[in-house]
Parts: sequence; C-alpha cells; structure tokens
Amino acid sequence: MPLEKHFEPSAPPLAPLAAFEASADPSKLPASMAVRTACRIVRQMVAELILLFGDRVMLRRDRRRYACHVRQIAMYVCHVSLRISMSDIGNAFGRDRTTVGHACHVVEDRRDDAAFDDFVSAVERIATAVFGLSEVPSHD
Repeated sequence: MPLEKHFEPSAPPLAPLAAFEASADPSKLPASMAVRTACRIVRQMVAELILLFGDRVMLRRDRRRYACHVRQIAMYVCHVSLRISMSDIGNAFGRDRTTVGHACHVVEDRRDDAAFDDFVSAVERIATAVFGLSEVPSHD
C-alpha cells in the first residue's frame, strides 16, 4: 500500500506473545501453596486491616461497598506483590480476569491519595512478609 512507506514503524516489532509469556515472571508463591488459598489469606488480611484502621463504623448500606473495596485491594496486591496472573486471581475470587484488571486500575487510580497509598503499601509489605518473599518491586 502507498501509505505504508510513509508510516513505517520507528520501533522494532513486538516479540510474539508466546515469547513474552515464557519470559514473564511466574507466581512468587511457595510451590506448596494453592493460589486460591493465597488469595483468601490476602483478602482476609485486607479486611482485618481496613477494620483496624477504618475511620468510621460500617453502616448497613456500606457493607457491599466495603466488600468491593476489600476484594479490589486484595486482587491488586495478589497481582502486583505476589505476581499471580489475572486469570488465576479471577478463578480464585470467582470473577473474570477482566474484573481483576478493572480492580487493579481502580486501586492504582486511588493511590494518588497519600493515605490510601500508605495503606496499600503497608498491605503489600505485610503480604510479602507473610508469604516469605524477599524481592518486591516498589511502587513509583
């Protein structure tokens, strides 16, 4: 086509998806631990920390919102800190991988708030300590 010579890509072509998946970091969980168990532990940990550091009593109408926030933060921590794939996290939480992606975006957007960022950072540090991970990427 005549337009192709005017719009040649300046960057090298992307590697095939199979090569990317082979080089991606696998889950950082201990080999003997099931992903579902790890996700349940993280969700329970997030719920307890929110109740511990929450600044207001949960009203009846806020229970659903509370459950959604706990699940979103837990999904984010499982993906970012524990490096579990979105598909595996979705299976563990009974959701789709696209829901996990949405949860990660929501939590990442909320990290602009300093207090929320401090909370999520604390949850990430605790999760890495609980699962015995020595190397965790820091949030920029």
